[in-house]
Amino acid sequence: MMETKFDRSAPGFDTVLIANRGEIAARIQRACHDLGLRTVGICSEADKAASYGDAVDTFLCVGPANAGKSYLNQDALLLAARLTGAGAVHPGYGFLSENSAFAAAVERAGLAFIGPSAQSISTMGDKIAAKRAMIAAGVPCVPGPDTALPEDADEITRIADEIGFPVIIKAAGGGGGRGMRVIHDRADVREAAALTREEARQAFGNAELYIEKFLQHPRHVEIQILCDTHGDAVWLGHRDCSMQRRHQKVVEEAPAPGISLDVIGPVGLACVNACKQIGYRGVGTFEFLFEEGNFYFIEMNTRLQVEHPVTEMTSGVDIVQSQIKVALGQKLAFDQDAVLCEGHSFECRINAEDPYTFLPSAGVVADIVWPHSDGVRVDTHIYEGYKVSPYYDSLIAKLIVHAPTRAEAIAKMRVALAETRLEGISTNLPLLRALFEEAAFVEGETDIHFLEQWLKSWSAP
Repeated sequence: MMETKFDRSAPGFDTVLIANRGEIAARIQRACHDLGLRTVGICSEADKAASYGDAVDTFLCVGPANAGKSYLNQDALLLAARLTGAGAVHPGYGFLSENSAFAAAVERAGLAFIGPSAQSISTMGDKIAAKRAMIAAGVPCVPGPDTALPEDADEITRIADEIGFPVIIKAAGGGGGRGMRVIHDRADVREAAALTREEARQAFGNAELYIEKFLQHPRHVEIQILCDTHGDAVWLGHRDCSMQRRHQKVVEEAPAPGISLDVIGPVGLACVNACKQIGYRGVGTFEFLFEEGNFYFIEMNTRLQVEHPVTEMTSGVDIVQSQIKVALGQKLAFDQDAVLCEGHSFECRINAEDPYTFLPSAGVVADIVWPHSDGVRVDTHIYEGYKVSPYYDSLIAKLIVHAPTRAEAIAKMRVALAETRLEGISTNLPLLRALFEEAAFVEGETDIHFLEQWLKSWSAP
C-alpha cells in the first residue's frame, strides 16, 4: 500500500468506535490497529461470538439481534462511545453510514465522524440536490430535469415526452434499487408515478420523485475519490460494477475494462472539482452509467464501498486508513500525479445463500479453506464453527485477486474460487465459478443487465 505518512503528534483521537459488524468491522479494526489506535467494537446479542471481538480493545453488546434496536440504535452507539472514551466513530457501510442525522449527532457529542459532514451526506443523499450540484460542477448527468416532479400526472407525461421514452422515475431519497420504475409508454406514466410516489413515501419518508432518460444497455462504472480537509482531493481510478442482480453487486473489477484514461480522465477530474466545490471530506464514490462512450452521473455514495478492495489493490492506497487520517486532520501525503493504478483486480462477494434460489442460508460453518497465494486477499469475519445468523445481510466474505493483466486476474480468480471451500452452509460459490467461465464476461462484453439475463439459463445441475 502507498505510504501516506501518519503524524502521531497531531491533535485528534486515539480510540475509534466501530459502529458496524461483519467483515467491514474486522477490516476497520485492522486499519486502526496498523495506525496504533485503540478500538471499541459493538455487537448485537446475535453477534457476541464475532471474531473481531477478540481483536478490539473493548467489545460491547448494544442490543438484541434486531438491527433497529442495536446497530441502528443511535443513542446506544453514542452511549457506548461515551462509556469507552472513544473519540471517533467509524460507520463502515450500510446501517448508519449515510445517515446525516447520525453524523450530526456524533459531532454534537464532541466526537469525530469518520466520513463526510452531515451537510454533504444530506446534499448527496438527495438525488435531485446531488444532480443539481453535479451539473454546476460540470459532471455529466443523465438527461432529465434537476427538479422534483410535480404532482400533476399530465405534466409528468409532458416532461417524459420531452425526454423521450423509455424513461425511469426514481425516488429522490431512494437507494438500494428501491423506489424506481421504468416506463416505456406514455400511457403508463400516471400509474407508475403514483405507485413509485407511494413506495417512496413508505420506504424513505420522502415522496419526492424525479425522472430521467432510461439508458438501455449501459455499464455501471464508479470513480473513487479521496479528499482531506485542507482543500486537496484525488481520484483513485475507476471500477466496473456491472455484474448485478436486482441492483445488488455480485462481482466488481478495477479498472473498468475498455475505457482509456483519455476518456475517463476528464470525468475523474470533474468529480474532484465537484468535491472541492461542496467541501467534501473523506472517501466517496461517484456512480455513473457508461454507454456508447459517454458517462452519465447517477448518484454519489458518501461512505466506504463494499468494493473498495479492488481500488486498494490497483492504486496501492489503503482507503480505510486514509479515511481515518482525514478525520484526524491529516493532509493527503500524495497528489494526483502520484496515483498510478497498476494491474487488474477482481472482487467476488461470497454470500450465505442458495446459488440457484438466492434464499439466505443460516447455519454453522463446519469447514473453511481459503486460498493462499500472492495477489490473493480474503476479507471476512467468519471462522470454522461460526454461526451465520438470519438477521443480517448474507455477505460473509470477499475474495479479491490482483494480477498484471485482466486475463491473468481472471485466471487467478478461477484458481482462488476452486480452492475455496465453505461447508455447513449454502453459498454462491458455484455461481461465481460458473460466471468466471462465461465467455461474454471473460471478454468484457457485458452491461448491467447481463447477469440477470444469464441467470435465466443458470439452473441447478
